[in-house]
Amino acid sequence: MSTVLKQQDDTPGELAVETVSRRPQQGRSKASLERMLNTARELMVERGSEEFTLQEVSQRGKVSIGSIYLRFESKDNLVRAVIGNALEQIAAEEDAMLAGVKAKSRSLADFIPRYVEDYAEVLKENAPLLRLAMQRAEIDPQVSAPGKRSAFRSQEISTNAMLEYREEFGGDDHEIKANAAFQIIFSALARQLSLGSLRESVHDYNWELHKRELGRMALAYLKADI
Repeated sequence: MSTVLKQQDDTPGELAVETVSRRPQQGRSKASLERMLNTARELMVERGSEEFTLQEVSQRGKVSIGSIYLRFESKDNLVRAVIGNALEQIAAEEDAMLAGVKAKSRSLADFIPRYVEDYAEVLKENAPLLRLAMQRAEIDPQVSAPGKRSAFRSQEISTNAMLEYREEFGGDDHEIKANAAFQIIFSALARQLSLGSLRESVHDYNWELHKRELGRMALAYLKADI
């Protein structure tokens, strides 16, 4: 399989719970850690912000405030851990999504509409936390660098999947076209889901229609002899 992009990256390692917390040693500690992470994530998604307190995590998650500080040292580290978990989860969902789409597709015309449909739903499901991750990335290098790597990974696996049907592409610059198609698809979906710098969608466009027409446009572009 062709690799479309080459990443030049000297930024810090991947963001994961282990990079911003002390490792739990016992089963009970691991369960407590999961409650901390799940509760913090629930509060972030409910409020659409990081406006929660560790005391709230303690009370809702039924963990002591001391154990939270022992594990994470600060609220910032807890937020980073939540985002790191989310990036890992999204990567796993993208892998499963692509495997499912490819298994059902025998041609580019099969693949592209299914890919747009299913990738759109992965983004929509994770949009509330993705918005917060992108906001945090604007001010926090410990989130921005792994976030960029996560975005790069999405682009790479998607364009490589498209290139499995490159014999059906029009024109000669197949890798450029696959990359451009991904950028168009992602940008259109991200704009509708209010990801990135835009906090609100431009207008209340029909989501199902948006996915269908975006799939048609991407397919037409890839097949066009240009």
